[in-house]
Amino acid sequence: MTKEPILDVAQLAHFEIYSPKLEESVGFFKNILGMDEVGRKGNSVYMRAYEDHYHNTLIITENDEAGLGHVAWRATSPQALERRVAAIEKSGRGIGWIDGDIGHGRAYQFTTPDGHKMEILWDVDYYEAPEDQKTPLLNRPQKRPSRGVPVRRLDHINVLASETKKNVEFLEEVLGFKVRERILADDNSDVAAWLSVSSLVHDIALMTDALGESGRLHHICYWYGFPQHLSDVADLLIESGYEIEAGPGKHGVTQAAFLYVVEPGGNRVELFGDPGYQIFDPAWKTIEWKGKDLEKAIIWHGSNLPQEFFKYGTPVKSDVLV
Repeated sequence: MTKEPILDVAQLAHFEIYSPKLEESVGFFKNILGMDEVGRKGNSVYMRAYEDHYHNTLIITENDEAGLGHVAWRATSPQALERRVAAIEKSGRGIGWIDGDIGHGRAYQFTTPDGHKMEILWDVDYYEAPEDQKTPLLNRPQKRPSRGVPVRRLDHINVLASETKKNVEFLEEVLGFKVRERILADDNSDVAAWLSVSSLVHDIALMTDALGESGRLHHICYWYGFPQHLSDVADLLIESGYEIEAGPGKHGVTQAAFLYVVEPGGNRVELFGDPGYQIFDPAWKTIEWKGKDLEKAIIWHGSNLPQEFFKYGTPVKSDVLV
């Protein structure tokens, strides 16, 4: 008998990354990707893209090394939040409640089996643009910035896991994520999986850590919506002294146009030139890539990804360099 779907998690709300070069990281997101700084607290800077409706979607916190601070998910209701908290506590992965932070109210924190810190919340602050940033396009929170090549909204996060299957099962069984696509090894074990709670192909992806480490970050992603912007930002990146790791190109998995670059603090950032495809079928059957099909899974067109792409994550390990 098919289990009733869990519909208690609505979307990715924000993520926090660590940076040993705080101001340089802030400058990258502000001047290259056109994001706005909307607050500071302690050693953290809060930022947003111009079509993010919430107060902030990115937190950059100064730290000795790069990596993931936490990932935040918004529940579908206050009642849904309580249900998921009960399920998380039952799983033994709970940390506990926090009062809130800039941009949101109380949140319950927990970890994945691999140690990635996450939180789930309901109460959020919506962005209110100052008068000089208001736009007559009423369904856009603010004017399009005039610096860099501005990203429009957050899209997803990709984390590395020592054991992909265990983490996928946690997201499915405790939080209600659906596996949209996956890459399987010859023995049918999970190599990577793309999961979502929304119509996006993935709100989160997990890849098996090639170094066997736990709890590392592979990349965060922001969305353009237009493939041309990948070419535009590529020019800006190169002229500003940044090295593009891969792209522009197109993935087979997700069908998304992409570009990858490492920001000054050391974290990998993916930029999506279009949304790939969206899923509206409630009975969606997971797409499985294996064997000969893998040739087109990662790269549909464009140059192959460098070997460092599959090994480099943050925190950085000394034997793997970009």
